[in-house]
Amino acid sequence: MTINVLDTAAGMEAVLQAAEGERSGLLRSMLVPMEGMYRYFPGQVDLAAMHGLSFGFPLDRDSESCREGLARLTTADAWGRIENALANAVEVQVQAVPEVMVPDITVLLVLGDPADEYFMGPARGLSGNGSATGFISLTLWPNDENLDRLEAAAVHELNHNLRYAPGGVVWDPAVVTVGEQVVSEGLADAFARQLYGDQMGYTPMGVPHLHDDAVFEKVLSGLDIGGMQNFTAWVHGDEAADRFGAEPVGLPAGAGYAAGNRLVDRFLAATGLSAAEALHQSSRHIIETALTHS
Repeated sequence: MTINVLDTAAGMEAVLQAAEGERSGLLRSMLVPMEGMYRYFPGQVDLAAMHGLSFGFPLDRDSESCREGLARLTTADAWGRIENALANAVEVQVQAVPEVMVPDITVLLVLGDPADEYFMGPARGLSGNGSATGFISLTLWPNDENLDRLEAAAVHELNHNLRYAPGGVVWDPAVVTVGEQVVSEGLADAFARQLYGDQMGYTPMGVPHLHDDAVFEKVLSGLDIGGMQNFTAWVHGDEAADRFGAEPVGLPAGAGYAAGNRLVDRFLAATGLSAAEALHQSSRHIIETALTHS
């Protein structure tokens, strides 16, 4: 098992220093090692276009702000911290579930778009993807909150990677349920909290709704809905649904994270398992146990 944290510091510096017409090509070259992350997508993915759709830093504006953000990431040793955090988290996970398959993992850290109102607002300047085993991406703006919890954000995505690795939970985009996604977010947060405590481990966008019973009950009503296309509204909320062309369902930002944490915490309390030990527990079992012990 190897963890390859891509040297995007050099790559982003090259993109930001280049003439505007050359930036897309340089960005695509930097992103080539991540092509496998999009294996569930139909057809050939344009990596530069996907970067833009995923809140990635702009190529035609805000260059000075992005250079300042890159300098802040470098000063914070973001790449080294992520690599160390992932290596430590793998050890913890293997001790808890020795049979877990740990793949080689390629990790992408890129700056987000400082002028994107949804990204910098409801999403709190952070977007991660760890569901495609073997790949982790973190798109962030280096404000104090995101720099402080950099390790926690990385191991959150690692938890997704390992849950869906061969021998674990099967991920089928066509039929996977909202319940699975909600539980997976709760497990990933619980794993980050196991390693870094509640202050750093919770995904920030879900924190305001952790104790909102109305939000919790609303999310519970959608747990059996199938298909990845429904996750945006039920997990990330109405503002994300509006952003990505999905149908809003009446939920605030991060509702699925808040509900997932509540379900997983009830399950862990009822079973005595740690988050790491619960890695491969089925979402159905977690949900049923949690609701039985409400």
